Amino acid sequence: MMDTVTLPGGRFSMGDAFNEGYEPDGEVPVHPVELSSFSIDTTTVTNAEFARFVQATGYQTESEKFGYSAVFHLLAQAPAEDILGSAEGHGWWLTVRGANWAHPHGAGSNWQQIPEHPVVQVSWNDAQAYCTWSGRRLPTEAQWEYAARGGLDSKRYAWGDELRGPAGEHLCNIWQGEFPVRNTGEDGFLGTAPVRSFPENGFGLYETGGNVWEWCADWFLPKYYRNSPLVDPAGPTIGRGRAMRGGSFLCHDSYCNRYRVAARSSNSDESSSSNTGFRTVGPRQ
Repeated sequence: MMDTVTLPGGRFSMGDAFNEGYEPDGEVPVHPVELSSFSIDTTTVTNAEFARFVQATGYQTESEKFGYSAVFHLLAQAPAEDILGSAEGHGWWLTVRGANWAHPHGAGSNWQQIPEHPVVQVSWNDAQAYCTWSGRRLPTEAQWEYAARGGLDSKRYAWGDELRGPAGEHLCNIWQGEFPVRNTGEDGFLGTAPVRSFPENGFGLYETGGNVWEWCADWFLPKYYRNSPLVDPAGPTIGRGRAMRGGSFLCHDSYCNRYRVAARSSNSDESSSSNTGFRTVGPRQ
């Protein structure tokens, strides 16, 4: 079972207080938000936990139905005939036959080798199916950001304003080196890290910056912050795909400075990749 923490609710400033975000992402204006109490997973859902869901239900993910998914090129573990092509304009993403949650990098990989890593290759729809089974749901963007901040209002990251710790230690799993050809692995990881690899935030949550993108419940609408409700905002009723938060192990400030706690992105609800997972929320327990 997933570990959860109950947050008492409260008020915080949502959005990018440093004006460092990408304008199309709509991280401003900073606005006050008040949330009711809720519980949230301390980590993203792991491979082992997702396997428990699949074993109980027989659920087949969308990448399994499609027969392929997106894998970062340095992580692919598949024979040449399974590499079906690459994404136009983003050649570091390979379309790999047989890549799915159980084989996240292709046929040569297996979730059982990395049971405590975040489950990836799961779409928004797959995450919703898991939530239905577990009696949980995906967090709203407001819940996610409040929890990710860990009580540090208007800070750049989940742990403060500086990317590294006082001794120069890495506090999240992101890219070091020249993207996308060379990752020096200074933080210890080329791909995903096991959950709880980096220090917890003030609320006891792990890896809310870097490691994997996390699906949220909301539609993604960049202008939503202009008129977002003060109390328990549930997100817009329409949008361009579904919101994702937290950045991933592929983020680098040269092109994807989205491991900041206010950063936002999106993808279509059927999309999956080797750097996207999720955590869940529920009512106060």
